[in-house]
Amino acid sequence: MSAESPPAAVAHPLGDPQFRWFFAGRLVSMTGSSMVWVALTFAILEASDRTSDLSIVVASYTVPLALFQIFGGAAADRFSRSAVLVGSHLGSAVTQGISAVLLLTGHYQLVVLAGLAALNGTMQALSGPALIGIVPDLVDRGLIQRANALLGATRNATRIVGPALAGLIVAGAGGGWAVAVDAVCYLLAAACLGGLRLPAPVRAAGASMLRDLREGWGAFRSRTWVWVGSSSFAVINFVQAGVWGVLGPVLAEDTIGAAAWGLVLSGTAAGFLVSSVIMYRVTFTRLLGVGQAFLVLGALPLVLLGLGVPTPVLVAGAFLGGAGTGVYGIAYETSFQEHIPGEALSRVASIDTTASLVTVPLGQLAVIPVAAAFGDSQVAVVGGVAFALVAAGMLAVRPIRTLRHGE
Repeated sequence: MSAESPPAAVAHPLGDPQFRWFFAGRLVSMTGSSMVWVALTFAILEASDRTSDLSIVVASYTVPLALFQIFGGAAADRFSRSAVLVGSHLGSAVTQGISAVLLLTGHYQLVVLAGLAALNGTMQALSGPALIGIVPDLVDRGLIQRANALLGATRNATRIVGPALAGLIVAGAGGGWAVAVDAVCYLLAAACLGGLRLPAPVRAAGASMLRDLREGWGAFRSRTWVWVGSSSFAVINFVQAGVWGVLGPVLAEDTIGAAAWGLVLSGTAAGFLVSSVIMYRVTFTRLLGVGQAFLVLGALPLVLLGLGVPTPVLVAGAFLGGAGTGVYGIAYETSFQEHIPGEALSRVASIDTTASLVTVPLGQLAVIPVAAAFGDSQVAVVGGVAFALVAAGMLAVRPIRTLRHGE
């Protein structure tokens, strides 16, 4: 699997006016999204002083986000993807705007806020598959990897800057204003995405949504590298969500402290950002196989966390883990967009996302009793080893190992 630089004649993705509109919309949208959960967390605690309220609102968002992905994929393959994105961003702007008004005017009501969070999660479920499916519609085939790397760099940069910006707004003006900023970001993003001019796909006469879903499932299960990757990542997400997402802060509080844990998380984000820059410059003949090999690095911070290493070592491990996972993410998205037919791309992506994310809440719930029985550190180390074994084991699947980039 040898590396090679892209041909000098290949243009920059931002040279295409359509992609510039899309990039601007994503930049604004991701900036607001990276702020909102910090803002909403403090706004809800400020208004109700009950952590259970926060759990209810978060669950109200995540459940429809998972449930409606498949319908979002069907909609994105049936209608104009640009129209789906504009509609979903306008819907998110409305839900976040109403939430901000309730919080700023002192009319906090848990049921209403949870309902708005559920609507916002639905909007995100509708837009997610369209975001994956639209890239090949906007750039030439030779620019797909560069476009994904550019979008990935922007996403990861906003993950670093957004929470800090939200903290400043919360400290200076309150959480409600940060939620209002998110609503404005969605509105501006919708305006940018409105600059796209993509026609709706041609559908067979009488084709129903149910038939579209069946065809999407057929396209998903007919590609070994897709369903094996999705199944394997369901296991990885189960481990990652429990060990890193839940057990990580618990172990950090007992060992390195909250401030140092923040540095560790920043190291992960920096690794993601660096991987995006590298993947903009370098490509590989067997792109998916290389990405799969790099994914093994994602297990490193879990093992180091369990071993109780000094903070600088854990930060370095988190950086390498983020970089490895970032390379895999760009490789996987690019392979999807190159090898799945455009008319089924969003549906296959939605099934893949649903299957790989359904285990996240299970991992979050299971890790606490398992850690209580076997010990926090032991579970972290075993989880990291399991992560590495699953990631490396996927290389044994020939279609994953041999899939060629660009074909």
